[in-house]
Amino acid sequence: MEPEDKVYTRDIAKHLLMPGTAKKRHLVVEANMKRLAEDACSMELNRTEYRDTSIGVISSGIPYQYVKEALPEASVLKLGLVNPLPRKLIEDFASKVDTLYVVEELDPVIETQVKSWGIKAIGKEIFTVQGEYSANMIRQAILKEELDISKPAEAPGRPPILCPGCPHRGVYYVLNKLKIHAAGDIGCYTLGAVAPLSAMEMTLCMGASISSIHGFNKALGKESEGKTVAVIGDSTFMHSGMTGLANIAYNQSNSTVIILDNSITGMTGHQQNPTTGYNIKGDPAGKIDLESLCRSMGFNRVRVVDPYDLAACDTVIKEELAAEEPSVIISRRPCALLKYVKHNPPLKVEKENCVGCKSCMRLGCPAISVKDKKAVIDTTLCVGCGVCQQLCKFDALQA
Repeated sequence: MEPEDKVYTRDIAKHLLMPGTAKKRHLVVEANMKRLAEDACSMELNRTEYRDTSIGVISSGIPYQYVKEALPEASVLKLGLVNPLPRKLIEDFASKVDTLYVVEELDPVIETQVKSWGIKAIGKEIFTVQGEYSANMIRQAILKEELDISKPAEAPGRPPILCPGCPHRGVYYVLNKLKIHAAGDIGCYTLGAVAPLSAMEMTLCMGASISSIHGFNKALGKESEGKTVAVIGDSTFMHSGMTGLANIAYNQSNSTVIILDNSITGMTGHQQNPTTGYNIKGDPAGKIDLESLCRSMGFNRVRVVDPYDLAACDTVIKEELAAEEPSVIISRRPCALLKYVKHNPPLKVEKENCVGCKSCMRLGCPAISVKDKKAVIDTTLCVGCGVCQQLCKFDALQA
């Protein structure tokens, strides 16, 4: 059941937070937080589970499940609301147990607050601030159990990798071949950092690729300009990249930005974005033209390239890095997983022609492997993009 819409009431003192009103609203915020902390003591989100009171544990989230598995007879205070913490509830719980532990992953947020109130508790003295916890870890730390845990099976490493036919693979191959430094961004294309492509050197946060290259080139000048690019996806660009690109145009750093336009938001579930022409529900919507947008920002050099064409990618990247002004390259081809994309038949290997040079393996395509010193195509994966054919000098890969 959806809540009723609230009627907007004009209230300058509440809604217009200039310094004069913000100072007064701060008092209101603090009063609300104090009241919320008091109310949290009786909220169902926070609950006490009393059993054996020789051990009491304060926990929240997934670590609570580990505690219940490792210490089924212990008393537990499960926190569903961790800010503000229910001080009275915690103090009451602590007074009823002999030894209090705080079990939380990563930083000791709850533990630090609890100890600041003068409550004796054990936490990071026996736990790590890194990584995930487990029931066995808790048994070893609290119960001092010596566990004989069998070594897990040593399966081959399977790092994440770009999909067969991914349009980003061609650009990354060329960047790697040209030994270009790439400031990356957040998306499925971050996998361009993985071997054998190894074409991305840094990722910080959404939009930071463009801001980073602007700073690099302003600071280093000629030393960086001709051999550094930024790569960013089309949806990430619309989300957080435009401001960085405007900064390059406005402050005129000689930088080259590559927008990897795969016509969708690939990493998080194929949501539409403002460049696709459809809204989140799939209905027709306004479509932003990336070329026009970049030119309107002040870029004279805006190039569009098909990432399946390695020679074209090579030429365009070289030309834009050699230019003495800011430029944008738009690498455009739809994501290979989109339902409307029609793929070519899978390629075949002419074994008589294959000399086992493994040039095709430099793409890191999961549809290609080598067996008995010959290339092998997995026809259930290959989408016939033809990028690998461009690397084979012996016509061993054929349509």
